[in-house]
Order: sequence, then C-alpha cells, then structure tokens
Amino acid sequence: MQWPYLKTICAALTFTAASVQAADISVTALFGGKAQLVIDGGKPRMLSAGQTSPEGVKLISANSSTAIIEFQGKRQSLALGSGSRIGGADLSAGSSSASSVTLTADTQGHYQTLGQINGGTVQFLVDTGATSIALPSSEARRLGINYLNGQRGFTQTANGRAAAYRVTLDTVKVGDITLHAVEAVVLEGDGLKIALLGMSFLNRTEMKRDGQALTLIRRY
Repeated sequence: MQWPYLKTICAALTFTAASVQAADISVTALFGGKAQLVIDGGKPRMLSAGQTSPEGVKLISANSSTAIIEFQGKRQSLALGSGSRIGGADLSAGSSSASSVTLTADTQGHYQTLGQINGGTVQFLVDTGATSIALPSSEARRLGINYLNGQRGFTQTANGRAAAYRVTLDTVKVGDITLHAVEAVVLEGDGLKIALLGMSFLNRTEMKRDGQALTLIRRY
C-alpha cells in the first residue's frame, strides 16, 4: 500500500546521556534566515540565524532549501525534512551501541511485531511500500490520537478511496528502538485492518535481511 503524495517532514530530536551530550536534530520548515527545528522530540521551535535554543542548538544560517546548524562545536547542513545526530557517541548502524530489533517472517513471509505508539501497544505489519506509518482510525482512537486535527487528504485502498489524516506521533517503539516525532497517516473506514510500520520509521533504521530474519538498526 502506498501514499505517494505524503512526504516525511519530521524526524526525532533526542538528547542521549553520554560523556558528551548529543542531539538528533531535524528541520521541519525553512524560511529566509529562519528555520523550524524539533529538538528532543519536543514541540517545533523557530530559530532565527544566529539564535541558540535552550538546548544549545544554534542556527548559523538558513534559506528556502537548507539550514546550517551548530551543536557542541560541530556544524552540519540539513535540508528540509532531514534529520541527523550531532555530537556525542556515534550511534550509526555500525556502532555496537546502536539500538536494534530482529523480526522473524511468518509463514506468508510477512514481518509482524508488537510495538508501542505514544505508550500504547500496537500490532505492526512491516510495509516498505508505505510512505509513512499507517493506522486504522479505530486504532488511532484507541490510542487517544486526535487525528481529525491532522492534515486531511485522500488515498486509494483495496476498498476504494478513503480519507487520510497526516499526524505526528510523539513516540514509536519497536524492540529496543524508540523514535520521536514520527510521521503517520490515519485512514478512515475499514480499508486498513492492521497498523503498517512504514518508511517514516524504517528510513531511520538500517534494514538487514538474513533468511527469515529482518534486523532493524537505529541510524538516528
């Protein structure tokens, strides 16, 4: 199932306890001389060029396509919708400290797993064809997600055209991997029977398949 009109615009901003503090920083909006950042999974924060957030993230410059940010003396250029971990220990896929989870395929070759959204338990089906995490509206209501306040659009399902609402989930947890500010879509009606673990989560992991096993390793 695909939602080609949806683009991921949010990534997590998390501070990690380490000998040197680190931050995962993403850019959710860009203007001339200004950028909107999400820090530690918190609310979006607008910074002007030269301004430093309370978390110590400084915006060096910004235009309509790129922001240059500085944290712990390290600078990085980030495009709209991108995120990166800056400072502290390396939590890339090759690091032994990176969080990971290994899933086993069922008899039909599908990967299903229990996870959590905003602290509530959810059954996920891994779907690399889904642009975002996708939730049936019944699941969203059970989890207390006020999706009707999200951006409304439409998508095509096996049962026809359905209303879809774009939202941002506070936290999504699968195994040892916890991500903040993850984009999702909520579909009205009965077209979706199970929550899909789509690319708004999977893009922030490295996926390694070995036979029937699929290992996800947190990248940022």
